[in-house]
Amino acid sequence: MADFRTELSIGKRIAAARKQRGMTTARDLADAIPVETISEAVIQNIEAGRKVELSVSQLLNIAHALRVPPLFLLAPVGLPSRGPDVPNLCSDLQGMSTIEFDAWLTGAPDGAYRWKTKDERAERSELQAMRELNQQLQERRRLSAILEIEKEDNMTEDQMNQQTWESTPERIANVQRRIDQLESYLTSAGWDLDGWA
Repeated sequence: MADFRTELSIGKRIAAARKQRGMTTARDLADAIPVETISEAVIQNIEAGRKVELSVSQLLNIAHALRVPPLFLLAPVGLPSRGPDVPNLCSDLQGMSTIEFDAWLTGAPDGAYRWKTKDERAERSELQAMRELNQQLQERRRLSAILEIEKEDNMTEDQMNQQTWESTPERIANVQRRIDQLESYLTSAGWDLDGWA
């Protein structure tokens, strides 16, 4: 069975990924997609190369049904020096390696793609701050759950503070300080965090 990550067209990558996921027919993949705009015939045409242009929603729905990141369909990630092979891309995108394309697509600040303008760098920095904020919010929830367990175990404040490492309340306070910094940075850059952070 071919490894979908090294196939040289989006249709072949979809077909190989489908088979690796245990979907033996195009009908199986079409059935795994909850919207009716991607039929068995559409899947067959994409896989055979008769339909080379996919809408963003088609690409995302197919990638989700195959349980792969969209990048895995847009470029042969198993061949990192090759680039994306999506039709009608501008020469700048066609000239990127898969590694550069991934960095550009995901907005990776330290990736292979080099940002060209100050605005581009600022936007990527804001995106990175948003990702970090999400991680810090998850960490705060995790630490809060640990604190509740410590309280249920009847640990006194003195016992928590006598630990040789940072106490859970101190760790929560440090995470909260970082959350406050990130929220301040993002709201000053124009991001609307109401109801999220």
